[in-house]
Amino acid sequence: MKKISLQWRITLMTAILLCVTCVVMNCLIIYSGKHYMDVIGSGISAYSSNDVSSKSVTEKSEENDGKGESGADTDSTGESFNPEKADNNHELTIIVDSAQESFGLTGWCITAFMTLLGGVLAYFVTGHALKPLRTFTSQIEMVQPNNLSDMKISEDVLPEFQSFSKSFNSMIRRLDDGFSAQRQFTGNAAHELRTPLALMQAQMELFSQEHPVLRPETRDFLKLLQEQTERMSQMTKTLLEMSELRSVPCEDEVELAPMIEEIYTDLAPVAEEKGVSLKCEGNARMIGSDTLVYRMLFNLTENAIRYNRPDGTVTISITGDERLIQLRVADTGFGIPEQYRESIFQPFFRVDKSRSREHGGVGLGLSLVWEIAALHGGAVTVEESSEAGTVVLVTLRRQI
Repeated sequence: MKKISLQWRITLMTAILLCVTCVVMNCLIIYSGKHYMDVIGSGISAYSSNDVSSKSVTEKSEENDGKGESGADTDSTGESFNPEKADNNHELTIIVDSAQESFGLTGWCITAFMTLLGGVLAYFVTGHALKPLRTFTSQIEMVQPNNLSDMKISEDVLPEFQSFSKSFNSMIRRLDDGFSAQRQFTGNAAHELRTPLALMQAQMELFSQEHPVLRPETRDFLKLLQEQTERMSQMTKTLLEMSELRSVPCEDEVELAPMIEEIYTDLAPVAEEKGVSLKCEGNARMIGSDTLVYRMLFNLTENAIRYNRPDGTVTISITGDERLIQLRVADTGFGIPEQYRESIFQPFFRVDKSRSREHGGVGLGLSLVWEIAALHGGAVTVEESSEAGTVVLVTLRRQI
């Protein structure tokens, strides 16, 4: 059956369905017709017998009373009833009309029943015929940027899908090669930039130590250079981390609550500077990379602190089931405009560039969070955001 094309499968199944429907309908109509014809015949025979008996009784009564006329116009022999020679009789008309109405009503009921039956059968038969298409669609939906190298659509499918499967697999390989080349280039570029940037930072620090007394404009210019060099160093470090994500093993047993407490301890100076209180609710265990999960939660918490209101609150709540874990990072900040809630996870995107420069951001923190979540079989989204604050939802698999 697998060698038959989808078009022929649907054709054959539809033909079989119509054949079965017609056979069943004909059998029911023939049976119904015979049944009601028998009813009509029985009614006519019964009427004929009753008519003859009635006439005989009437004739005898008239003879005894001496009032009757000749019986020439009556049939006392009780011969078979002939509808063509009989007078119009209301009782006979009622019997025939009743049988015809019943036959018509039954015919319409059978038609409706067979239509309904045919629709139900067609639904299930078509569903069975299109099952390979649904299977093919579900396989395609499983393709994600983080599993391109492991994803391959089976080519042992119907003839119509074989060419499509081969083309799709070829496209997946090209995409994987392109992403791999991009990651490799990013990693190489970041690695090559680290050395000259470190040298520039060392030279500027040495210059500052050797020249403690500088003119105001020179001091401001040197400070600007140091800030921009530090920013570029952070950018290259993050790019290097992003390029090496695929090589990090995800086999550690991670307990989230103690990790979050550790992150709170590391970020305590930043939180105290803004008067932000830190809270954690719930706990869960998962299998993944201890280093990457720490970095993901660290970036989310740091963002929630830096872009929060003074004396605000950051709360991380942990919930989930046997398969998934949900982490919600809630703050009391100024909110994120609706049109930017998906764009903030793109590399180098910043909602407020002036505030990002003020806090030393380079626009890669949330992009790294998205990459880490995807690597752990999950996703990160802005669940809700308003002037009262923002809730970022991270969904992770317990086991990758």
